[in-house]
Amino acid sequence: MSPIGVQLHIQDTHVMIDNGVLQLTLSNPDGIVTGIRYNDIDNLLEVLNEESNRGYWDLVWSSPGTAGTAGLFDVIKGTSFKVIVENEDQVEVSFTRTWDSSQEGRLVPLNIDKRFIVLRGCSGFYSYAIYEHLKDWPGFNLAETRIAFKLRKDKFHYMAMADSRQRFMPLPDDRLPGRGQALAYPEAVLLVDPVEPELKGEVDDKYQYSCDNRYSQVHGWIRTDQPAVGFWMITPGNEFRSGGPVKQNLTSHVGPTTLAVFLSAHYSGEDLVPKFSAGEAWKKVFGPVFIYLNYAMEGDDPFSLWEDAKEQMITEVQSWPYTFPASEDFPKSDQRGSVSGRLLVHDRYVSDDNIPANGAYIGLAPPGNAGSWQRECKDYQFWTQTDVNGYFLINDIRTADYNLYAWVPGFIGDYRSDVAITITPGSYIEVGDLIYEPPRNGPTLWEIGIPDRSAAEFYVPDPNPKYINKLYVNHPDRFRQYGLWERYAELYPVGDLVYTVGSSDYKKDWFFAQVTRKTDDNKYQGTTWQIRFKLDNVDQSNSYKLRLAIASATLSELQWTIREGQLNCKAWNSWTLLAVQCRYTWKTACTR
Repeated sequence: MSPIGVQLHIQDTHVMIDNGVLQLTLSNPDGIVTGIRYNDIDNLLEVLNEESNRGYWDLVWSSPGTAGTAGLFDVIKGTSFKVIVENEDQVEVSFTRTWDSSQEGRLVPLNIDKRFIVLRGCSGFYSYAIYEHLKDWPGFNLAETRIAFKLRKDKFHYMAMADSRQRFMPLPDDRLPGRGQALAYPEAVLLVDPVEPELKGEVDDKYQYSCDNRYSQVHGWIRTDQPAVGFWMITPGNEFRSGGPVKQNLTSHVGPTTLAVFLSAHYSGEDLVPKFSAGEAWKKVFGPVFIYLNYAMEGDDPFSLWEDAKEQMITEVQSWPYTFPASEDFPKSDQRGSVSGRLLVHDRYVSDDNIPANGAYIGLAPPGNAGSWQRECKDYQFWTQTDVNGYFLINDIRTADYNLYAWVPGFIGDYRSDVAITITPGSYIEVGDLIYEPPRNGPTLWEIGIPDRSAAEFYVPDPNPKYINKLYVNHPDRFRQYGLWERYAELYPVGDLVYTVGSSDYKKDWFFAQVTRKTDDNKYQGTTWQIRFKLDNVDQSNSYKLRLAIASATLSELQWTIREGQLNCKAWNSWTLLAVQCRYTWKTACTR
């Protein structure tokens, strides 16, 4: 704990907050983070960049009716500065940008209030933002919003985002022409003459460091030279992120850059671009997130900073929702509600008894159809996992109307409770036993893969030795290696994949993604996979049902044809399968 209280210094063009541990400097009234002084380092942010390109909130927006995910990139600059809280224990400041009709077509029609908080003795600072669209304003699309920090490339070279995903990173200079060679898309670069020779021949690609929302709670950078310093982005809550727990987002990457992405169409496309119409009122709080700073004493292991950052993340998660943000739009714990219950699975072909939904993801999201939470991107979601007996408790839910959704690893399909749930301040709702009945028309005759929203069980080839990231060699996330789609044609140079039920092993024989094949004239053609199977005692009076669980699809077209004992799957572009099931059905209206 610093012996001094938090001090606020307001100048004509800058605002500086000092708590004796760090000094945070922001432009006035823009609200851009221009400097972070910590542990005798005058600025952790890239001093070679313009002040507007160091630490900032940004967004991508477009006009109504615009297709796709592209739009206008906007580094959000405030036009008004205000002190919200100023005392020895806390300083909270606000930088607002207010919209009016004279800005139509130039700025997104939102009122935006960016907040920054420094607490006494705290080794870091908090930031959150309030976005508001008034009812009588024009509509718009919002493809992305985030907070970003650009660190000093002469100091931060080691990146960490998980125990098994950390390494010394290339320099941004290594990506420039002459040192780097652009590959199939601009984010992927082959390092041909990097500053550090041991990185030669590796591929750098920021998408290789993406992470599911459910796992992305802390990531950042370490300065390994003395004095060793860590810079960490901690996201203690997921309620404000779009797309639910399995939505992937960017984290940290070469720059050195650290992000907190709140809303993004990455890995999903236009379905996760919220579209606001004229006459639609909307308000949402993104954050707070915590930018945590730590250091190692001389002689201590600098990599211990990662362990300390994880411990701090746990502290922040346990403190959620925070009590100190001053905005009334961020409700405290006693202004929220809770839901508890138990989730069971009823599948008569697996067990006569109800099965506890062990490890199921269960959550509250705005009302919709089963599975609609995956495309929900305007409001809040609250998720947890069930215990081994299927019990769950979801705390600190914002007041609103919700549906309860779930999915259970090992069982195909999505659960949605038919009973709407209304959360009021201080409410506690016990929903009792919930029964999920997976789609089922008969016993399973054969199955390829596991319906668990991951394709990790399928065959992932080794990368081309010319295009590797050494981090992912023999790694559980080896599917992140660059260029794996090209390996398919090398494995199947003439014919396509043939999978024989009963003798093939999906861990070895089912390529993890059905991709196109590049032809000699530099074009691409669809591929046709075959599933061969034998059914004894076929009942001609009834039907059989094929079910597919698809992990992802990119600009794809998929066709299925069937003839006796053989199933053909033809794909254009790329799609990834979760599982295939063939089941006997008693409903004769179904197609065989």
